[in-house]
Amino acid sequence: MLSPRAVLLSALLLGLPMQGALAQPRPPAVVPVTATQERTIRVEGQGEVKVAPDEAFIDLAVETRAPSAQAAAEANAKKMDKVITALVQAGVARKDLETRNYSVSMEFEPPVPGVEAPKPRGYQVNNTVQVHVRDLTKVGPLLDTALKAGANRVDSVRFGLSKPETGRDGALRDAVARARQSAQVLATALGVKLGPVLDASTISEPVRPMPLARFAMATAESADVTTPIQPQEQTVQATVTLIYAIEK
Repeated sequence: MLSPRAVLLSALLLGLPMQGALAQPRPPAVVPVTATQERTIRVEGQGEVKVAPDEAFIDLAVETRAPSAQAAAEANAKKMDKVITALVQAGVARKDLETRNYSVSMEFEPPVPGVEAPKPRGYQVNNTVQVHVRDLTKVGPLLDTALKAGANRVDSVRFGLSKPETGRDGALRDAVARARQSAQVLATALGVKLGPVLDASTISEPVRPMPLARFAMATAESADVTTPIQPQEQTVQATVTLIYAIEK
């Protein structure tokens, strides 16, 4: 009986195929893959609608000055307490009042040429409260109420939407119409025909409260009549991306 080595040698000399355990496995056949890519047109559209606001935010501040920080803080606390009490009596819920900023800082005399360090002249305390107003007809009267009670600065009045999704459907429809129009213009310019929509995606832009101009320093004596406030419309925006097939 021949040994495996003798069998292998004989097969090599005679050019015979090797059988059984001595046969070497053949590598799998490589089948070339042809990549196919469907011809498409990708467009983007932006749409927007105007929506009437249904809420407002007022930033009111009380500023006080005194020779010492303690005296300025005590005076500020008394004035702000009167402002908050007046707002609550006017119908504002305490949950709709929020402290936005509180600061104590030293004030200095105007710089004098030749003097190394400016001379301190006292302290300033600033307390800012945000008022969330849910009835827009009360914005003007609440401003007057706060000023009469002791607020001496109005930083801003901002309008917004309590439900951010308001107007989203209209903005999306407008965005789709604009994207479709862009796709048709491209197809016409390229001399091709649009096919079905293969993919669609969207991004809804958050509604940003629209601020009014910053109010100047105000006093109670300047509020003899109700302050007129005109709510500003909010812009709801949406962006869509459409991918069309090009018909062959």
